[in-house]
Amino acid sequence: MASSGKKKTTMAKLTRESRLRERRQDKQAKKDARKQALTDHPDQPDDPLTATAGTEQPALETAAVQVPADA
Repeated sequence: MASSGKKKTTMAKLTRESRLRERRQDKQAKKDARKQALTDHPDQPDDPLTATAGTEQPALETAAVQVPADA
């Protein structure tokens, strides 16, 4: 099977594929970094907005409101 001399893949397609490969590598690197951070510091939560470790808040006391009978 001899290959033809004509190139069948355009440069645009080659650049799209290379950008896609780079994005996938960057995404995997971020994912690996998050996993590594969790194994390095398991006591620290990864999202500071939802972190509640060590921030216990006292329960609010609810006062009973009495409504007068003649109202």
